[in-house]
This record gives sequence, C-alpha cells and structure tokens, in this order.
Amino acid sequence: MDFVTFEYGAGGPGRYCRKVPRFDEGLHEFCRPFCCQLPAPELPEVPGCHQTVAMDGRQARAPFRCWPAPQSDAGFAIGCGAALAAYNNIVATQPWHRRWYPLVNVGATVAVLAAAAVSGLTAADIGLGRDRLRPGLRLGCPLAAAAAAGWLLTRVVPATRPMLDDERITALHGGQISYQLLVRIPVGTVLWEETAFRGVLQAALRRVVPDAAVIAMTSAMFGIWHIRPAIEAARVNRAAGDRRATAATVVAAVAATTVGGVLLSLLRARSGSLAAPVLVHLVINCGGALAAWSTAATGRYRGP
Repeated sequence: MDFVTFEYGAGGPGRYCRKVPRFDEGLHEFCRPFCCQLPAPELPEVPGCHQTVAMDGRQARAPFRCWPAPQSDAGFAIGCGAALAAYNNIVATQPWHRRWYPLVNVGATVAVLAAAAVSGLTAADIGLGRDRLRPGLRLGCPLAAAAAAGWLLTRVVPATRPMLDDERITALHGGQISYQLLVRIPVGTVLWEETAFRGVLQAALRRVVPDAAVIAMTSAMFGIWHIRPAIEAARVNRAAGDRRATAATVVAAVAATTVGGVLLSLLRARSGSLAAPVLVHLVINCGGALAAWSTAATGRYRGP
C-alpha cells in the first residue's frame, strides 16, 4: 500500500504525524492531535477534525474517523520538556558547564537533534527545511531591525538608560564583550535555545496537542528555563539581599521570557523556519548586551 507525507499550511510545511495509507479517493484530512483517513467506519469520530489536505489538486471537507496519535510521540514530547526544564536549572549550575558553556551547549544541540530524528521528526518539522529559509528571513529581518532600533532608543534616551545597568555585562572589558557577542550568545545561547525550544520541542508538541497549546506550552517552558538566570542576575546586581526584590525580579524575568517565547514560537509557526526566531533572538540578546556595555564604557571614559 502506498503512503503519503502530509504538508500543512498553518504552521509551515512538514510532516505532522506518522505516514498514513494513501487511498484511491486521493483525499486525506488530518487534525491535531489525530490523524484521519477515509473511510474508516470502525474508528471513533472525533469532533474538530477539519484540516483538509488535497491531492491531485482537489480539496474537500467530509466527516472522517480518527485514531489518537501514537503514545511514543506524547512520551517524547513530555521527556523533551522535562529534560529542558532540568538542563538549565540543574545541569547549567555545574562549574564545568559554565567554563565550557558554548561547547557544551553545541553538544546538547547535536544530542537533541539526534533524539528528534530517532523520534521521527524531520528537518522540515524542526524548521530546518531549505525551502522555508527565505520566508523565515523575510519575516525575521524587519522584526530584528525593530529590536535593534529599540535597543538604540533605550541607549540614547536618558530616562531609559538605567534599564541597561547589568553588572554581568557592564563589568566586562573589550575582549570579554567580543567573546559574548561573537561566540557565547550566538552559539551557546541562541543556537541551542532556538533548536531546543522552537525547533524540537515545538515540533514534538505539534504531534500531540493543538496549535494554541503548542505555543502556550513551549513558551511556558521557555519561561521556566530562565528561573535560574534571573536569580543569578538579581544576585549580581545586588537585589538578592531583599527577598521581595529578588522574587519580583525573577517573576518579571520569567514573565518577560514567556511573552518573548510566545513571539518566537509564533514566528516559527508562521514562517515554518527557525531563521525568523533565531534572527530576532540574536538581535535581542546581542543588542541588549552591546547597549549595556557601550553605555557603561562611555560613562567610564567620561569619568564622574
């Protein structure tokens, strides 16, 4: 029996679930978290199974019978989320991880891509399809430019300049900030986080839950991921002595990264490519670091 791989429009091209037998009718319909085929009278009918994939240039909407997505897909999604939550809040606290941050995270990137491949996810599912690179760049470039303009405005307006006072960055010298901007942030942070969250985790969740839940769950995990960095930032910037100030800092950071995660996940879903969230994430992180460091460097040069 022949099999067909689906392409869907809402979240970009790629395969949603296991390959489904191709029937002579030439039409298939599927919905998340179910795969549907026609006809299958022995299977239960599931409300909301509505997305149509047309073959031979035709489209149709018809009642379909569905079966649940494989349990292995749900298990992989749950395991992926649990592993990411633990990684940044437990593994990343180890001295060896801090010392070899970019290299270790590159290894983690390779590992999560390998696990995704074993689970059945393809390059297109993860957002690495060549045909979606150009749409990703088209969507990401204007937003990245807007983020850069936002940092520039924050840098030049006196009222917003105190927002850039982060001693993790302002205490660095020229060589250290170059390392941050050219290696640590692009490779150790952006590449790893976008591959893990908007790539693998988002694709894994799409096989088992609806789109809205995918965005919400991926973004919530991204916020949880930043609990430890927020605590460390509070400590470095001398807010850790006040428990209320620390709690407020952590809550604000988690909320901000969760909202940011929603934006990045929507960019990934809209373009079908990781290029868009990677560009925006890179400019936000590198632009903020550069703005903070340049502000502090200018103050040191001018003196009191």
